[in-house]
Amino acid sequence: MKKQNLTKNAYKNPEFLSSDEARSLRILSEYLEPLSRLDKYKINNTVLFFGSSRVKNDEKKHPLAKYYKEAEELAYHLAKWAIKLKQKGKNFVICTGGGLGIMEAANRGASRGGAKSIGMNISLQKPQPLNPYISPELSFIFHYFFMRKFWLVNRAKAIVAFPGGFGTLDEVFELLTLTQTRKITKDNIVPVLLYGKEYWEEIINFNSLFKYKAISRKDLNLFTYCSSPEEAFLFLKKRLTEFL
Repeated sequence: MKKQNLTKNAYKNPEFLSSDEARSLRILSEYLEPLSRLDKYKINNTVLFFGSSRVKNDEKKHPLAKYYKEAEELAYHLAKWAIKLKQKGKNFVICTGGGLGIMEAANRGASRGGAKSIGMNISLQKPQPLNPYISPELSFIFHYFFMRKFWLVNRAKAIVAFPGGFGTLDEVFELLTLTQTRKITKDNIVPVLLYGKEYWEEIINFNSLFKYKAISRKDLNLFTYCSSPEEAFLFLKKRLTEFL
């Protein structure tokens, strides 16, 4: 009977790398590998899109159906504008969570505009399908939610939140907190755009938060409502030029 050879390099030992003891190495990998790849492809900064993954391009009866086309249109105009900027590297690259729905629409719009775009997916028990419009070299899959959130925000110079569910709401409140506490940037405040004023005003009563003194009046200025691709593009274009 052959004796099993248990001697191997630690970094080539899949059993160890998948163990609790190696968790810190896996976390570090999810920091260093995206950092290396984003730098390799000269991604200076991004515009981050959030929104429901349940909206389909061809599902006209869905109550959020119109937002698919509007997300695609906004991403298309942003991508075309950003390509023309005379800067070293790539600026204001469209970035999404990599899934379907609004995320797919944003990546699709960037692709239609002739630009690269980023998708940062998450591995789940029920896998979230990657949308086909992400640039392959800028497609990421994370195991840890907090590392995914870190990279979604790390190079963002603007955040656009389309209507969505728990995941979108989670991201919106976290980003508003990071903006409020100046943890995203200490210089120019990163604009947070809530797209679809009717939806957001019905879902979240920010004025009541102020009424009950849970937030300050100035916190109501941390976000802006827009309800058309044209309006949103003009707003973002003006604010993003502050970072150049």
